[in-house]
Amino acid sequence: MYAIRPETSGDHAAVGALHRAAFGDDGVSKLVDDLRQQSGALPVVSLVAEAAGGDPVGHVMLSHAWLDGAHRLIDVMVLSPLGVMPEAQGKGVGTALVAASLEAADRLGAPLLFLEGNHRYYGRRGFVKAASLGFRRPSLRMPENAFQVARLASFDAGMTGTFVYRDVHWRHGVGLYRGSEAMRGDETTAR
Repeated sequence: MYAIRPETSGDHAAVGALHRAAFGDDGVSKLVDDLRQQSGALPVVSLVAEAAGGDPVGHVMLSHAWLDGAHRLIDVMVLSPLGVMPEAQGKGVGTALVAASLEAADRLGAPLLFLEGNHRYYGRRGFVKAASLGFRRPSLRMPENAFQVARLASFDAGMTGTFVYRDVHWRHGVGLYRGSEAMRGDETTAR
Protein backbone atom coordinates (compact mmCIF):
# COMPACT_ATOMS: atom_id res chain seq x y z
CA MET A 1 0.00 0.00 0.00
CA TYR A 2 2.87 2.40 0.81
CA ALA A 3 6.26 2.45 -0.90
CA ILE A 4 9.27 3.22 1.30
CA ARG A 5 12.04 5.12 -0.48
CA PRO A 6 14.89 7.55 0.24
CA GLU A 7 13.85 11.16 0.68
CA THR A 8 14.75 13.50 -2.18
CA SER A 9 15.23 17.26 -2.09
CA GLY A 10 11.83 17.55 -3.78
CA ASP A 11 10.25 16.00 -0.68
CA HIS A 12 11.55 18.59 1.81
CA ALA A 13 8.47 20.85 1.84
CA ALA A 14 6.04 17.91 2.05
CA VAL A 15 8.08 16.29 4.84
CA GLY A 16 8.06 19.57 6.79
CA ALA A 17 4.29 19.82 6.41
CA LEU A 18 3.93 16.17 7.42
CA HIS A 19 5.80 16.71 10.69
CA ARG A 20 3.88 19.90 11.46
CA ALA A 21 0.62 17.95 10.96
CA ALA A 22 1.82 14.97 13.03
CA PHE A 23 3.34 16.96 15.90
CA GLY A 24 1.27 20.14 15.88
CA ASP A 25 4.23 22.52 15.79
CA ASP A 26 7.32 23.43 13.77
CA GLY A 27 9.93 21.98 16.16
CA VAL A 28 10.29 18.57 14.53
CA SER A 29 10.49 19.99 11.00
CA LYS A 30 13.34 22.24 12.20
CA LEU A 31 15.10 19.19 13.68
CA VAL A 32 14.76 17.45 10.30
CA ASP A 33 16.23 20.47 8.50
CA ASP A 34 19.22 20.50 10.87
CA LEU A 35 19.74 16.73 10.64
CA ARG A 36 19.92 16.95 6.83
CA GLN A 37 23.06 19.09 7.27
CA GLN A 38 24.77 16.74 9.73
CA SER A 39 27.73 14.57 8.86
CA GLY A 40 29.21 11.79 10.92
CA ALA A 41 30.88 8.39 10.90
CA LEU A 42 27.51 6.96 9.82
CA PRO A 43 25.48 8.87 7.22
CA VAL A 44 22.06 10.39 7.79
CA VAL A 45 19.29 8.16 6.45
CA SER A 46 16.02 9.87 5.55
CA LEU A 47 13.14 7.71 4.33
CA VAL A 48 9.61 8.52 3.24
CA ALA A 49 6.53 6.38 2.90
CA GLU A 50 4.52 7.49 -0.10
CA ALA A 51 0.91 6.88 -0.97
CA ALA A 52 -0.19 5.71 -4.41
CA GLY A 53 -0.17 9.30 -5.69
CA GLY A 54 3.47 9.81 -4.67
CA ASP A 55 2.84 12.16 -1.76
CA PRO A 56 4.82 11.43 1.43
CA VAL A 57 2.52 10.26 4.24
CA GLY A 58 5.30 9.19 6.62
CA HIS A 59 8.92 10.06 7.30
CA VAL A 60 11.77 8.77 9.46
CA MET A 61 15.37 9.83 9.98
CA LEU A 62 18.39 7.98 11.29
CA SER A 63 21.54 9.82 12.28
CA HIS A 64 24.89 9.23 13.89
CA ALA A 65 25.39 9.20 17.66
CA TRP A 66 27.77 7.47 20.07
CA LEU A 67 27.83 4.94 22.82
CA ASP A 68 30.38 6.03 25.42
CA GLY A 69 31.84 2.61 26.14
CA ALA A 70 34.35 1.52 28.74
CA HIS A 71 37.32 1.75 26.36
CA ARG A 72 36.16 3.83 23.39
CA LEU A 73 33.35 5.73 21.71
CA ILE A 74 31.24 3.39 19.57
CA ASP A 75 29.45 4.74 16.50
CA VAL A 76 25.72 4.01 16.73
CA MET A 77 22.55 5.44 15.19
CA VAL A 78 19.46 7.15 16.55
CA LEU A 79 15.97 6.95 15.05
CA SER A 80 14.51 10.44 15.33
CA PRO A 81 12.07 11.68 14.25
CA LEU A 82 9.33 9.35 13.01
CA GLY A 83 6.17 11.08 11.85
CA VAL A 84 3.02 9.97 10.03
CA MET A 85 0.24 12.16 8.63
CA PRO A 86 -2.74 11.99 11.00
CA GLU A 87 -5.05 10.48 8.34
CA ALA A 88 -2.51 7.68 7.68
CA GLN A 89 -1.85 6.78 11.32
CA GLY A 90 -2.88 3.29 12.40
CA LYS A 91 -2.48 1.91 8.87
CA GLY A 92 0.99 0.38 9.13
CA VAL A 93 3.00 3.34 7.81
CA GLY A 94 5.03 3.77 11.00
CA THR A 95 5.62 0.03 11.27
CA ALA A 96 6.92 -0.08 7.68
CA LEU A 97 9.22 2.89 8.33
CA VAL A 98 10.60 1.33 11.51
CA ALA A 99 11.30 -1.95 9.67
CA ALA A 100 13.05 -0.07 6.85
CA SER A 101 15.05 1.87 9.46
CA LEU A 102 16.27 -1.30 11.15
CA GLU A 103 17.32 -2.71 7.77
CA ALA A 104 19.11 0.52 6.77
CA ALA A 105 21.02 0.81 10.05
CA ASP A 106 22.02 -2.85 9.83
CA ARG A 107 23.26 -2.43 6.22
CA LEU A 108 25.41 0.49 7.35
CA GLY A 109 27.03 -1.67 10.02
CA ALA A 110 25.60 0.18 13.02
CA PRO A 111 25.60 -2.18 16.01
CA LEU A 112 22.77 -0.39 17.83
CA LEU A 113 19.80 1.79 16.94
CA PHE A 114 18.53 3.98 19.82
CA LEU A 115 15.38 6.07 20.10
CA GLU A 116 13.20 7.94 22.53
CA GLY A 117 9.62 6.73 22.25
CA ASN A 118 6.71 4.72 23.55
CA HIS A 119 7.93 1.33 24.76
CA ARG A 120 4.65 -0.40 23.88
CA TYR A 121 4.72 0.88 20.29
CA TYR A 122 8.41 0.27 19.58
CA GLY A 123 8.59 -2.92 21.66
CA ARG A 124 6.38 -4.63 19.08
CA ARG A 125 8.76 -3.46 16.36
CA GLY A 126 12.09 -4.85 17.60
CA PHE A 127 13.12 -2.42 20.34
CA VAL A 128 13.59 -3.06 24.06
CA LYS A 129 14.02 -0.76 27.02
CA ALA A 130 17.69 0.18 26.82
CA ALA A 131 18.16 0.23 30.60
CA SER A 132 17.17 -3.45 30.72
CA LEU A 133 20.36 -4.18 28.73
CA GLY A 134 22.52 -1.93 30.91
CA PHE A 135 22.63 1.12 28.62
CA ARG A 136 22.46 4.52 30.29
CA ARG A 137 20.30 7.32 28.91
CA PRO A 138 21.93 10.59 27.89
CA SER A 139 19.85 12.75 30.20
CA LEU A 140 17.70 12.33 33.28
CA ARG A 141 15.10 14.42 31.40
CA MET A 142 14.53 11.42 29.14
CA PRO A 143 11.99 9.09 30.73
CA GLU A 144 13.63 5.72 31.37
CA ASN A 145 10.72 3.85 29.76
CA ALA A 146 11.10 5.95 26.60
CA PHE A 147 14.81 5.11 26.18
CA GLN A 148 14.78 2.23 23.65
CA VAL A 149 17.36 0.24 21.67
CA ALA A 150 17.51 -2.42 18.97
CA ARG A 151 20.58 -4.61 18.72
CA LEU A 152 21.75 -5.19 15.15
CA ALA A 153 24.01 -7.78 13.48
CA SER A 154 27.33 -6.10 14.34
CA PHE A 155 26.45 -5.76 18.05
CA ASP A 156 28.60 -7.64 20.54
CA ALA A 157 28.03 -8.12 24.25
CA GLY A 158 31.04 -5.95 25.14
CA MET A 159 29.22 -2.87 23.86
CA THR A 160 27.91 -1.16 26.97
CA GLY A 161 27.88 2.39 28.22
CA THR A 162 26.06 5.69 27.98
CA PHE A 163 24.22 6.79 24.86
CA VAL A 164 25.44 10.20 23.64
CA TYR A 165 23.44 12.38 21.27
CA ARG A 166 25.13 14.68 18.77
CA ASP A 167 24.80 18.44 19.34
CA VAL A 168 21.83 18.80 16.97
CA HIS A 169 19.62 16.68 19.22
CA TRP A 170 20.63 18.65 22.33
CA ARG A 171 19.71 21.90 20.57
CA HIS A 172 16.26 20.51 19.78
CA GLY A 173 15.42 19.23 23.25
CA VAL A 174 16.64 15.84 24.40
CA GLY A 175 14.19 14.34 26.84
CA LEU A 176 11.31 16.57 25.82
CA TYR A 177 9.21 13.59 24.87
CA ARG A 178 5.76 14.96 24.19
CA GLY A 179 3.79 15.81 27.27
CA SER A 180 2.83 14.18 30.53
CA GLU A 181 0.88 11.35 28.85
CA ALA A 182 4.08 10.37 27.05
CA MET A 183 5.96 10.27 30.34
CA ARG A 184 3.68 7.40 31.31
CA GLY A 185 4.15 5.82 27.87
CA ASP A 186 0.63 6.47 26.57
CA GLU A 187 1.59 8.36 23.41
CA THR A 188 2.89 6.73 20.22
CA THR A 189 4.46 9.75 18.55
CA ALA A 190 7.83 11.00 19.75
CA ARG A 191 10.45 13.41 18.62
